[in-house]
Amino acid sequence: MSKTKKLALSLLLDACGYISFIFPFFDIIWAPASAWLMTKLYKGNKGKIAAAISFVEEALPFFDVIPTFTIMWLYTFVFSNQKRSDETIIDIN
Repeated sequence: MSKTKKLALSLLLDACGYISFIFPFFDIIWAPASAWLMTKLYKGNKGKIAAAISFVEEALPFFDVIPTFTIMWLYTFVFSNQKRSDETIIDIN
């Protein structure tokens, strides 16, 4: 999946978290579903950690405003790539 499609999906999934403002009991279904989706979108330990954070964030009341999927996308494609670029520049021998 391209990073643009993953960003669009992340924004959509974050918007799904806002449904609980209208239907508070939606979090009972959405908290585990968001954690599972996070592990499918982002592999490895980073995905597992993000899934745990997503689960807690969605399960706790009033924390639904945090865009966990979008933050993970930014971490994966913006901040982590910059670090990798720096390592590549440093490793030129």
